[in-house]
Amino acid sequence: MGEEITSLGSIFISPRAVATIAHHAALQSYGVVGLAPKNLAEGLARTIAREPTRGVSVRYDGEKIEIDVYIIVEYGTRITSVVHSVANAIRFRVEKALGLPVSAVNVHVAGLRVSDLD
Repeated sequence: MGEEITSLGSIFISPRAVATIAHHAALQSYGVVGLAPKNLAEGLARTIAREPTRGVSVRYDGEKIEIDVYIIVEYGTRITSVVHSVANAIRFRVEKALGLPVSAVNVHVAGLRVSDLD
């Protein structure tokens, strides 16, 4: 993905590394109770492999990074606020960690979860 050439050699950044950063940023955001796979096949494959990037897709075309994240939101929270918070958290953490600009963070609400009211 990202490649930087220094006097000591080259630095490569994997899309999987970016997805892991985005995954952790999303899970730590208020109102997010989990991440969901974007489709059933991906869900089965990543559940078996126990991938830490489940629910996150990263595209890099040489100039810009686009991140799609599929979240499950806590029932009763304002969905638009949660979505904006997740997008800002992911953008901030990825740009801070990599020093590369993120052109788009697309947040998809895949479901709602009702917590036990006991």
